[in-house]
Amino acid sequence: MSRGIKYCVLAGIFIVILFVLNLAIGSVKIPIGDVINILSGKHCGNDAWRFIIINSRLPQAITATLAGSALAVSGLLLQSAFRNLLAGPDIFGINSGAGLAVAVIMLLLGGTVTAGSYSISGFLAILSGAFIGAMVVTGIIFFFSTIVHSTVMLLIIGIMIGYLSSSVISLLNFFASDKGVKSYLVWGMGNFGNVSLHDLPIFVAVTIIGLFLSILLIKPLNAILLGEQYAENLGISTHKVRNWLLIVTGILTAATTAFCGPIAFIGLATPHIARLILTTTNHRQLLPATLLTGSIIALFCNIICCLPGDNGIIPLNAVTPLIGAPVIIYVIAKKR
Repeated sequence: MSRGIKYCVLAGIFIVILFVLNLAIGSVKIPIGDVINILSGKHCGNDAWRFIIINSRLPQAITATLAGSALAVSGLLLQSAFRNLLAGPDIFGINSGAGLAVAVIMLLLGGTVTAGSYSISGFLAILSGAFIGAMVVTGIIFFFSTIVHSTVMLLIIGIMIGYLSSSVISLLNFFASDKGVKSYLVWGMGNFGNVSLHDLPIFVAVTIIGLFLSILLIKPLNAILLGEQYAENLGISTHKVRNWLLIVTGILTAATTAFCGPIAFIGLATPHIARLILTTTNHRQLLPATLLTGSIIALFCNIICCLPGDNGIIPLNAVTPLIGAPVIIYVIAKKR
């Protein structure tokens, strides 16, 4: 059995353990035995516990599992295709684009979007705005990829788009009301609990489609690692691969950011963790390992966020840098 398969099996076991712990830990402590009984359909004798798990914690745990995978795979695809260790959804400005769209809706439009006789407000407006904002930035990067063939220059363009978005968001915050600023700050902290049981099928469907498309890119990515000229000789169009990669990354990041807010460091750091564990660049092993590692990190961070219990929930973006930042610093120091 290869090292990659062993790691994937071990990671799968960790995911199951962390998933159950996500259902048991919170402001209301529920025994793991009762959690398992509720999941298996048995009567646990406490209807309140059943409601908490089925309607709140189960959607949150599923969201964390898939969102972690989506962000991690997005980071791996970008780092491999652009051959840059610091490439990631947040570095390319995709998160910033989603954040700008949400800022416009919350701070400028008062949380309501009206188009003719149609009007949407609340969470649906934020969800739609974040998805559109992320996809617009992805479209801009896609457009520049047809003009700029240097991967380094394309990365710089993404960083500049992020700066522009942050600047506009700062201006909107300055002129907005206190209530609007507070609402936007809460969204910007990130939270896996924003996906309700009703919205879960949409999030699951979009994320799984994006992850499936990423698996189809394994072969061309392995070829690109050996050099763009080598890949072209094999009949692989590196330009088309990069464009498809941006589309897949845009879908995964847009869906995750729209539902969960802009989550930092998971997409950037997780691929490095998988590389350090497997010591390989072969995407046949690296992509599944990165996918599973992303789920582990997201579930673990969600548990940490819920540990205070009655004292509240720690913001997700206050926890993810504690794991991600040391990894990036180590990688940079190791590469000198």
